[in-house]
Amino acid sequence: MSDQNIDTSRFYSIGFAAMALLVVTVSLGVFLGVETRRQFGEIKGSWATYNGEVGQKGAWISSIRGYLGYGGIIHNFKNYVLRRDARYYEQADQQVRQFNAVVEMFLSQTETPAERAALIKLRQTIALYAGNLKVAQQAVVQGLGTAEIDALVRIDDSKAEQALADLEAIWTQARKVATYRIFSAVSQGQDLIGVGFVSIVALILASSIIGTLLVFMLRDMRRTVERLTGELSARRKAEAAETRLASVVEQSPATIVMTDTKAQILYANRRFRELTGWSNEEIIGQTPKFQQSGDTSDETYGDIRTRLDAGLEWQGVFRNRKKDGSTYWADTRILPLLGPDGTVQNFISIGEDITERRQAREQVARAQKLEAVGLLAGGIAHDFNNVLTTIVGAAHLAALDAPEGSDLAAEIEQIEIATKRAQSLVHGLLTFARREPGKPQPVDLCGVVKEVARLLRASLPPTLVLDCSQAENRSIVLADHTKLHQIVMNLARNAAESIGAEEGRITVRVVHREIGPRDLAQREEGWVSLEISDTGHGMSAETRARLFDPFFTTKPLGKGSGLGLVVVAGLVEEMEGRIEVDSAPGEGARFTVYLPSTSQPEASTTATVQGEAPRGHERILLVDDETEISATWRRVLMRLGYRVEAYTSSIIAAEKLVEAPDRYDLLITDMVMPDLSGEELANQARSLRPDLPVLICTGYSPTAIKVAGAASDILAKPVEPLKLARHVRAALDRAVTASTPETTP
Repeated sequence: MSDQNIDTSRFYSIGFAAMALLVVTVSLGVFLGVETRRQFGEIKGSWATYNGEVGQKGAWISSIRGYLGYGGIIHNFKNYVLRRDARYYEQADQQVRQFNAVVEMFLSQTETPAERAALIKLRQTIALYAGNLKVAQQAVVQGLGTAEIDALVRIDDSKAEQALADLEAIWTQARKVATYRIFSAVSQGQDLIGVGFVSIVALILASSIIGTLLVFMLRDMRRTVERLTGELSARRKAEAAETRLASVVEQSPATIVMTDTKAQILYANRRFRELTGWSNEEIIGQTPKFQQSGDTSDETYGDIRTRLDAGLEWQGVFRNRKKDGSTYWADTRILPLLGPDGTVQNFISIGEDITERRQAREQVARAQKLEAVGLLAGGIAHDFNNVLTTIVGAAHLAALDAPEGSDLAAEIEQIEIATKRAQSLVHGLLTFARREPGKPQPVDLCGVVKEVARLLRASLPPTLVLDCSQAENRSIVLADHTKLHQIVMNLARNAAESIGAEEGRITVRVVHREIGPRDLAQREEGWVSLEISDTGHGMSAETRARLFDPFFTTKPLGKGSGLGLVVVAGLVEEMEGRIEVDSAPGEGARFTVYLPSTSQPEASTTATVQGEAPRGHERILLVDDETEISATWRRVLMRLGYRVEAYTSSIIAAEKLVEAPDRYDLLITDMVMPDLSGEELANQARSLRPDLPVLICTGYSPTAIKVAGAASDILAKPVEPLKLARHVRAALDRAVTASTPETTP
């Protein structure tokens, strides 16, 4: 009995012990379950805080730093003060609005006093920059210097810097707290697992099934915690790498745009927004069509789409449109982004602004064109002047025999007018080629206007009125008479061609101004403005922008060379003046030329030679390789009484001089001739006879002609017969005076 009682007691003891152990095991399991659930809740809450509130604030703080850093509000503000470029003003003004929007969102999501105080300080500082931005704009309009503007708009932003530092410190501390909570919860969970593992090992004798289940459960729990810890670490690394990549793309010097397969824009980086002027809100959801300038054909766009759909990239140059209507050139590369299955998921466009590079290349091409025109002008000038010389001489001879007031005399006068216009054209070509330098001297601008008006009226249609009533008073300017004549002639002729055969009016106005345009230096004697306006068709803004480009013309093919206004601009620049144009479609055009005024008396000019031609009986040796010129001048000089021997070969003329150097009283020679130039012939003549007068005629007007002995005269072709006669008589008279011995009293 006692043994049975002992066994029963032992059984009950074991049973109670087993029950106790089971209760303890269940209780411990419940405890561990509750604590584990709490720790997982802590991990979940901490992760939500880390990934939610802290992450969003971090993004806002990053945006705020971007607006305050390089390329941000303060940077663009200072660039505007220093460079006065309106682009920096627009960028700073746009960034101020975006900054205020970010700060308002931040304030609406935070109740932390320190964060709110820092945000308010930042907003106040940026408000000062926004106000001073308008002050700077007004100062630029007023023309204040950079130092003055800087003194007006200087701002102490140290409080803003401290506020930003405080804001980042608060965010960093919040991130540390959230991270600490996560790792603390994970660590406590690991500790609980260790305690549970030890307890289960101790209770495994009471319930192997419960122990085995708990072991498996805890093992899975441990793996889960370790996996969560590993995923957290990997995610932090991935976020850091993603942040770096996003910064590289956003701050890239190239424009980067990403679209979906329907070409709708999903992303555009900062460089693209700054270059085009559009904001992110205006870009997202659009297609690239809003940038098209119309220069690229539909076939090209179709080829681009075909290549991209096939998974191939495309590279080329676009002329894109900005928000302000201007355009820029972009070297663009478009690539398809493929998904894991090899299908096209997105398109990405990478562009480089090559506007300045392209403009530089165009300027080089333009300079080469100018050089080609210069060579062409120099090449044809000599032959053209020879032709004009023959026409001028023949017209003069014909005018001597034509009855005064007859139709024949009027026709000959028209020939002379046309010759003067052709002579002006040659002067323009030589000036464009930089072969004929000007000689500024006091010239009456109104007198030149009258000369041009007299020449033009004969060729203008009766439907066109040339009004020079506002150019009557004397206005002396410093200019080359011939070139000034050419400027007025070209501008007036352009005005007439703009009106055409329709009824219209050309108004010429000369005004003395004490102050010239802002970019011209102010002079004590002031400036004189020449205004030539017409009632023609006017010009568009694009035409005005290219008006002074070489070879640019709005006339039909064969009707204009595109050099007239280029020559005018070059002449005005040589005279240290300025030319401006004001025009609009349908409103005519007005050209204004500013020339330096002078109080000096007007210099004498030989632009028009009038009066009787002096006569003589001396013997003249005339040499010109052009038969028409030598024959014409021979007839002109013989009608004046001279005895003339004319040759077209400089070699034969040199032989005649060698045979009889004293036979001739004057040598007239062309400059450019085959075999022996005029300069070489003159020097040979002077070696035979040092006192022989020499006249050298040339179509180039070079300044480096050197003839030994007494001074020689150089005449530029075409030479008017009266001018030739006077120079011949003057050269002969000088030679007689030089050879007459002085009488001793």
